[in-house]
Parts: sequence; structure tokens; C-alpha cells
Amino acid sequence: MKALVYRHSAPLYLLSGLLSRVVRRRFFSRVAPLGLADAAFDPPAGWMRLRVLLCGICGSDLNLVRGAESFLMEPYGSFPAILGHEVVAEVLDPAGAEGVGVGDRVVVEPLLPCAVRGLEPCDYCRRGEYNLCERFTEGPLASGPVFGFNRSVGGGMAEFMAAHPSRVFRVPDTMPTETAVLVDTLASGLQPVLDNYPPAAATVVVYGAGAIGQMLVRSLRCLGSDARIVVVARHAFQRDLALAGGASEVLMSPNRQTLGRAVGARLLPTTLGGGNLEGGAEFFYDCVGSSRSLQEGLLCLRGKGRYVMVATAASVKKVDLSSLWFRQLTLTGSNCYSYGAYRGEKVRTYALALELLASGKVAAAGLLTQVFGLEDWEKAFAAMFDKRGARSVKVALDPRRGGPPAPRTR
Repeated sequence: MKALVYRHSAPLYLLSGLLSRVVRRRFFSRVAPLGLADAAFDPPAGWMRLRVLLCGICGSDLNLVRGAESFLMEPYGSFPAILGHEVVAEVLDPAGAEGVGVGDRVVVEPLLPCAVRGLEPCDYCRRGEYNLCERFTEGPLASGPVFGFNRSVGGGMAEFMAAHPSRVFRVPDTMPTETAVLVDTLASGLQPVLDNYPPAAATVVVYGAGAIGQMLVRSLRCLGSDARIVVVARHAFQRDLALAGGASEVLMSPNRQTLGRAVGARLLPTTLGGGNLEGGAEFFYDCVGSSRSLQEGLLCLRGKGRYVMVATAASVKKVDLSSLWFRQLTLTGSNCYSYGAYRGEKVRTYALALELLASGKVAAAGLLTQVFGLEDWEKAFAAMFDKRGARSVKVALDPRRGGPPAPRTR
């Protein structure tokens, strides 16, 4: 079968990282150890066989090919691997999975915790927090917490893939495939909100208006938050989508004083360092993960505020941490999805994301911006790298199609 395969190479990884720092919006496909190949399709015993319909490109995929992943995360990947974990697929063989049959469409929750590995549950898996599984490197499967970073199981950027029966959710017949491919992105925005829900009438900042930032805004509104949501965006089309999703105000690459004013803080001038802020927001969701976003997040939070790193950041440059202790802030992170509390019940986040999208409560229009054939993977990644030029939010690959790419706007 045709598949997009990533082959680990330390020299090419370092070179990709260097080039992407020099020219951030360009994808150097000849340097990235990534290419279309003929791959075997040999699913693990008892797994479902699926025909891929669409697979979205995630920020973690971009970080991998641009050489921006953390060196410390190396043990949690095994290569060569077929990329892709934001999958909508057609069932070829249900392998005994409940509630699905041949020809049904499903979305695939891509995590590979103890239950999928055939292991006794670790403490986190036993509590339902399988996104924190301590055995992502153990068992009969190769190391790697998700599809696309694991050589034992094929990812979604291929004609076919397999999935453990416990990882699939049937897509309602009335739901377009182009909407279903957004389930993974919504789940990634839902989990940090479920885990870090703001109090009534709070002011929150969503820093970054890419796909995850857009879904985080929508998650706050779908879960009933009346918070004043201040979004920081870079491009006008991101601003428009954020407002359509429920943002109260969108700031375009603001300086510190402008951001402070928007969250009700006042600027305290400093001789060096660009000024401090007094007062501010209760919550800061960082969907960028840069030195600047971390610094501004620490400064624009009021006393005992909460900073949530949603982006999969690696190292950051020098950041002044004085606000952390001076204002007794809480810093936490968010990794993928598992379970959360919704309307007084414990719910699986992936299932909730599918339900919310199917209900029409999430403003999905305009979020899937381009769909490319698998053979046009270079153009697809180039569109994701150059968000301003391509006006891209979520880009997906369709292994069934060839020829020139066509935009999808539903």
C-alpha cells in the first residue's frame, strides 16, 4: 500500500531544525527524512482493518519534520513509522468491535496505553488517565504513545491502517467525513478545558489561534463557560474564525501593554525587561509554546492564576520566572485526552468531541481548509508551514484521491 513514512535520521533532523529556524514558513521536503513508499499492511492479531478516508496533519507531525521535538522525547518514538493520527476511516473488518460493521465510518483515538499493549493497567490507566500511561515503551508493541510515532502500528497517512477495537468510535451517518476529521483536534482542545475549567465570569487568554486554539475557544463555549475569552492571533482569517467560535475579543500580535489592557491589568514600567503587569486574567491557555507566549502568560495572570501549556513545546529561551513565585501562579500542562467531567458525569473526551461535533454545537465551518491527495503530501505540509500564505488551519490528506488539491470549507 502507499504510505507516508518517516525514517529517523539524527543529521537530517538537526539540519531540518536549523533550516526551519532560519526560514520558518518554508517546508524543506528534500531535507526531511519523509517520503511516500510501498509499505506492508500486516495488522496485529485481533485488530480492525480500516480503509483511510481522511487524515489530518497535526502540530506534532510538523514538529517532527521540522526538527522541533524535544530530544528528551526520543524514547517515546520508534521509527520508521507511517505518520498520521487524526483519522477517519471505513471499516473493512470490524474484528468483533461492538457497534460497528463493515462499511461504517469510524474515528480512531490514537493513544496506545496498557490496554492496547496487552499489559496489566498501570496506576494511571486504572484511573482512566491513560494519556499518562507509564508503559508507552513496554509490551509487544514498539515504543510510542500514539499512531504515527510507532513502527509496530501504521498511521493514517496511508491507504489502509489497523486499530484496536477499543479505540474506535462510529461516525453518525449524517456527519460529513470532512467534519469527522476534526474530532481529534477538538478532543485536544476539550481536555485542557475539562481539566482546567475557569470560574464564572473569569477572564481567560487563549494564546494562539491555530487549529487547537480555535477548538479550545469552542470547547469553552460548548461546555457552558461565560468567561471573557481574549484570543491572541497572528492572521486576520484566524481572528474571524475565533470570533465565529465564541471569542470575546481578538488581539493581533499585541505588545505587552495592549494584552495587559485587554485583560484588565495595568502596566508597571521597568528600566529593563519591557514592563511588568499588575492584575490580569485568571487563566492562560498557551497554544503556541514559545518563549514569548510563556513570558506573556506569566505576566498577564493575576495572583493565583493558572497557566496551561497546551502546545507540545520543547525547550524555550530565557524566561523571567519572577511572577511564578511573586503571584503564586500554578503552571500545568495538557497531554492529548482521556476522561473528564461533563454535566456531573465522567465521560471519555474523544466520545464527547464526536458528540459535540455531530450535534452542530461546534462552529466547524472554515476549520478544514485544504485536502490533498497522498501523492501531494509535500504541498500539504508546505501549506501547514505557511499558514499566512495558504490561509491554512487544518490540512488533511485523502489517500483515495490524486491530482491537484481542492479546498474543503465545510
